Amino acid sequence: MLMNAQNRAARLHYLPGTFRQLSAGDHVVCAVSGQQIPLDMLRYWCPVRQEAYATPEIATKRLLEPA
Repeated sequence: MLMNAQNRAARLHYLPGTFRQLSAGDHVVCAVSGQQIPLDMLRYWCPVRQEAYATPEIATKRLLEPA
């Protein structure tokens, strides 16, 4: 049975400069704001924390916090 990946969060493994999709989905959720980020719009993440961020401002603020 084929499963539809629309409106489903994907599971990703974040690497420096890229990511690997571990499970089907069409978006990820911002670790700070909770906003859905379509995979084709995902630009900001942290491979150390394994988190995605919706905007560069959110990413910068989060990355300045202690790990």
